[in-house]
Amino acid sequence: MSGSTEFKALLLEQDDDRKVSSSIQTLNDDQLPEGDVTVAVKYSTLNYKDGMIVKGLGRLVRDYPHIPGIDFCGVVEQSSSPDYHVGDEVILTGWRVGEVHWGGFATRARVKSEWLVPLPKGLSLRQSMEIGTAGLTAMLAVMTLEEHGLAVDRQGEVLVTGAAGGVGSVAVAVLAKLGYSVAAGTGREETHDYLKSLGASSIIDRAELSEPPKGPLGKERWVACIDNVGGATLGNILPSIAFWGTVASVGNASGIEFNSNVLPFLLRGINLCGIDSNSCSKARRIIAWDRLVSDLPHERFESGVQVAGLADVPDLAGKILQGQVRGRTVIDVNA
Repeated sequence: MSGSTEFKALLLEQDDDRKVSSSIQTLNDDQLPEGDVTVAVKYSTLNYKDGMIVKGLGRLVRDYPHIPGIDFCGVVEQSSSPDYHVGDEVILTGWRVGEVHWGGFATRARVKSEWLVPLPKGLSLRQSMEIGTAGLTAMLAVMTLEEHGLAVDRQGEVLVTGAAGGVGSVAVAVLAKLGYSVAAGTGREETHDYLKSLGASSIIDRAELSEPPKGPLGKERWVACIDNVGGATLGNILPSIAFWGTVASVGNASGIEFNSNVLPFLLRGINLCGIDSNSCSKARRIIAWDRLVSDLPHERFESGVQVAGLADVPDLAGKILQGQVRGRTVIDVNA
């Protein structure tokens, strides 16, 4: 597909010294990557990974120029796919969009149809990005805990680490609405009231979770956990998970290595499950999005959402890397 429609984008470029810079530029449809569906983008989100990409950290992007934005929603404008037609409202998360394929920080995008899912009934386009990749990941984690035996009638708290972030805040809100008692782990005192407003029953200081256990097995403190931190924190949590509990490991903000032993797995039957929303099947994505419509308390969650424009992304990217942004940041690409 080709065309001559102009669109606005936040474009990243790299100089000879591998320094990455960003600017708002006007591009043409002919410059878009290959794909069978062209979408008029309405909203995207700004996540931690976006922050790294915009600031040129971690070598997540290898080819420049590049348009970041790891998710987006919008309206189909061109399609050669039988699955989508002009006017359909769609969501895209994952498939390394915004990393190896141009992403959502633009008013137009072209992608493969199998990467898209229809906007579920009961959700607006803006709401879908208020939830975004972080919310989808949180729901996939909740589903995984349930599939491994977590049920509301089981006594005890579910721990959510990194609770003030995008994934963590959705996880807290969903678990609380479903009837679970939720312990929200955070190192930011100013977020305590916010987390309680989402339904957290208790707040656990991050410093407490940073302390290694005194022995190979600790007291059974939590019936399950959604861990957004990784690193040493993940290893510290496992000995305190109750019998037959599950840890859904989502993020690795504190590193990819952790110390543990086999006793939580052998003597307590603990499950450690990795959550990957990037290449999750379309069928599972649709289930997760439908559950986000019914199981996320939108009236509580929306208080933690801020909306910004493309020009605001570079400044916000720096703040999100410094831990200065709570909740969700929606990017209105037409603002």
